[in-house]
Amino acid sequence: MIQTPFTDSAVMADLVAKMLWEVKAVHFNAAEPYKLSSGMRSPVYIDCRKLLSYPRVRSAVMDFAAATLMRNAGFEQFDCIAGGETAGIPFAALLADRLGLPMIYVRKAPKGHGRNAQIEGNMPEGARVLVIEDLTTAGGSMFKFIDAVRAAGGVVDHGIALFFYGIFPEAQQRFDEGKVKLHYIATWRNVLAVAREQKLFDEKTLSEVEAFLDAPLEWSGRNGGISSLA
Repeated sequence: MIQTPFTDSAVMADLVAKMLWEVKAVHFNAAEPYKLSSGMRSPVYIDCRKLLSYPRVRSAVMDFAAATLMRNAGFEQFDCIAGGETAGIPFAALLADRLGLPMIYVRKAPKGHGRNAQIEGNMPEGARVLVIEDLTTAGGSMFKFIDAVRAAGGVVDHGIALFFYGIFPEAQQRFDEGKVKLHYIATWRNVLAVAREQKLFDEKTLSEVEAFLDAPLEWSGRNGGISSLA
């Protein structure tokens, strides 16, 4: 556990975006869009798990995550950190170490029977649990883990994603209705800003990415993907 610097949130977002580009965790390709598991076509792709392979990067990101939580949630608001299978597990371990808290992980599906069938580790009844994922798009996967923790007797009022898409209005609605405050460090807007600043792509590609961020489903529909999440 180390002392956490309280860096300005805009600076943290910019630095994480730069780190993602530096370790080649993000990609832009408007000419040949990526097909996501939802059926959506997207000119952007991200793999936050690559951050784990770079010690200085992951250390800084964990400092930023701890600072974000303490500033926006509080210093003594959690009894336990929960990582979702699989990408959330290593980040949960790192963040738990930063905050000096116990760590559990949540399976995608129950293993066996009983109240704790999805929970691995010790979670006392009524424990205040923070759920962490590497990234979230509209919050669907995070709520599968949140629901499992709640079903096992945990209390979940907060979740954190290191990276939040920040482009789907239904995401905020889902967190509001689920009574969970979502914390995050960086979004696609931050990544795009760095790409523009560093002139990483031609203006046509950058404009197409911005068009996607402004209206993702419409962009997907125009490029051979689904145009509705229904």
